[in-house]
Amino acid sequence: MKYEVVIGLEVHSQLLTMSKMFCSCKSQYQGLEPNTVVCPVCMGMPGTLPVVNSKAVELAISTGLALQCEIDQGTKFDRKNYPYPDLMKGYQISQYDKPIARSGVLEIQLDGSTKPVRINRVHMEEDVAKLSHSQDGGESSYSLLDINRAGIPLMEIVSEPDLRSPEEARSYLISLRSILQYINVSTANMEEGNFRCDANISLKEFSDTELGPKVEIKNMNSFKAVYEALQFEIIRQAKLKDANERILSETRGWIEEQGVTVSQRSKEEEADYRYFPEPDLPPLEIDSDLIKSINDKLPELPHVKKSRFIREYELSEYDAEMIIASKEIAEYFESVMSTKVLPQKQKVVYGKNVANWIIGDILKLLDETGQCVTELKFSSEHLFELIESIITGKFSNAIGKRIFVEMTKSGKSPNEIAESQGLVQISDVSLIAKVVDDVLDNNSKSVSDYFEGNSNVIRFLVGQVMKETKGKANPQKATDLLQERLEALRNR
Repeated sequence: MKYEVVIGLEVHSQLLTMSKMFCSCKSQYQGLEPNTVVCPVCMGMPGTLPVVNSKAVELAISTGLALQCEIDQGTKFDRKNYPYPDLMKGYQISQYDKPIARSGVLEIQLDGSTKPVRINRVHMEEDVAKLSHSQDGGESSYSLLDINRAGIPLMEIVSEPDLRSPEEARSYLISLRSILQYINVSTANMEEGNFRCDANISLKEFSDTELGPKVEIKNMNSFKAVYEALQFEIIRQAKLKDANERILSETRGWIEEQGVTVSQRSKEEEADYRYFPEPDLPPLEIDSDLIKSINDKLPELPHVKKSRFIREYELSEYDAEMIIASKEIAEYFESVMSTKVLPQKQKVVYGKNVANWIIGDILKLLDETGQCVTELKFSSEHLFELIESIITGKFSNAIGKRIFVEMTKSGKSPNEIAESQGLVQISDVSLIAKVVDDVLDNNSKSVSDYFEGNSNVIRFLVGQVMKETKGKANPQKATDLLQERLEALRNR
């Protein structure tokens, strides 16, 4: 790259409250009939008065503390004026010069290195209504307005322009979403629209001290979309700079089907919003005891859990990162590991095996079925039982895989499945020895090859033993017996 990429992200995340930000309408609106969860307050009717949702305030404080922010004990709300059709009142109640939290930091990890990204602010506001547009684009085009979403408690988390690539932006979003889920302030589901991101991006010469014109990208509803939109915008702006053409400071929308950004409007400045203190809401005085109480109740954060998993189970950096990326997956890992009290050495062995099964088979299954881990038919105890049976040699790895597939279908325990299908591994040496002798008698060519120095035929012969026993022979014992018998034959 000839130019330095400068990226800052503005993330809007809906808060997990029972009611809306400034009225008593319930906050659960997904899947409901349009315009059925509304009242005069969230419809913006003249003469109505807002009342602050105290739970939303507490959740915003939790977020600020989790992001190492300073909490403003004298915060207030402001009116942000802009006449968009999805804003019922013609203004939004937000926070301007005194946000509830500011000056934090979020550490991201990329390619084995850690980078701190500064958090400028966390502030509270209300969500807007939802517009649905017709697709024909002709004279009969129309838009439909659903007010159910208007007034949902919303929190905006604004980063400093510390990100230098789409990869860093993606890592930041994944880490931020994980934190919000861990502290249970938001579902942070991008597909449902309750975790939305606007990206600000500019390019400059590496030697420049001033930032370039800022372009804001909107309409991105997945991590993939954010990544691809930033990639496109870097190329677009670089071409303009190469041609000495002006880059406009504007708001652009991401058109996913075409893989392009398109101009929507010129970029608003702070003066355009005509902020002034919200006259219908008094300033909030936040007690230091409340802040301490919320801080004391914060759960173990993702980066702390990751360090503990590495220390306690000796997981690799990658495995630990994969496990803690989702709160549900991390809880499932710990649920499996809590099935049985294990000494430290066994905790390491079992921990690595459980992590491998979760990262491999479990995540693949969830991806294929669209399930979440809490919807699996089998219990965490059953997964532990399966892994324990493989470690102790009761099941071979191949049999374990077959049993796992049946577990996903029936929800039965591994032992039930193994007994009903005759899949218990054969570890009796006398039984395996008989099969080994038969395999050697029937594969004289392989025996000769072994005597001539081709030790690789052992794998083939083990395969024959497994075939004869329908995968039930203990492979290690079969290998040991084959080598023992072959050496005995060689010394005759």
